[in-house]
Amino acid sequence: MAMGRPPRFDPRQQRGFQIRVNHRIRVPEVRVIGPEGEMLGVLATHEALKRAQEAGLDLVEVNPKAEPPVCKILDFGKYKYEEKKKTAEAKRKQTVVEVKEVKLRPKTDDHDIAFKIKAARRFLEAGHKVKFTVRFRGREITHPEKAQEQLTLVIQGTEDLANVETRAMMEARTMTVMVAPKPAIMQRVAQLKTQREKERQLAAKEGRELPSEPSLPDMEDDDDDDDEEDDEEEAAPADAGAAKEG
Repeated sequence: MAMGRPPRFDPRQQRGFQIRVNHRIRVPEVRVIGPEGEMLGVLATHEALKRAQEAGLDLVEVNPKAEPPVCKILDFGKYKYEEKKKTAEAKRKQTVVEVKEVKLRPKTDDHDIAFKIKAARRFLEAGHKVKFTVRFRGREITHPEKAQEQLTLVIQGTEDLANVETRAMMEARTMTVMVAPKPAIMQRVAQLKTQREKERQLAAKEGRELPSEPSLPDMEDDDDDDDEEDDEEEAAPADAGAAKEG
């Protein structure tokens, strides 16, 4: 049985969508919108391009999927600037939910747990999810109930701000829980973001220094010292055994 011909490679799929302008528009005819938004109807592409040139503007394809494609006569440089500005504005207004990790150890004491709960609450109030991770080393893995107790404490310490998204589960040598801000918190975050954007725009208009974003605690690698202590504790019995044999 004859094999079907493989699909033709289309380089546009690699580059992503690109706006076609002026002579890059190679279809025979297009539906044209004038520079003031008026409909000029379906024209031969060369005629539409001629009209754009006479107006000192560009012919820009704005809807390539239509039949025939829709083009508009406009200033392409200004169009690109406005589109870039809209994208940046939308990105600033978008509420991005990040996952912040708060690390615990089975031997973390009550004072440190309270500190980590406080940090987690700040993350949640900023609209971020929080992943609590209890990491086991050595023989600690034989007592998972200690980690479960700690995770119960941190959940209780954030339950007014967050809902539990994933229950406690084991992942290799860690036990984790994920909590997410409640809808009311996310609504408040969105309102604060809108307020800050207005303040930013006002400051920029008046030539003042732009207000800074509130800082969040840095919880990266906050248990490295514990790891070093554990390494020393685990190495000690082995060293002692070696000395005895000697």
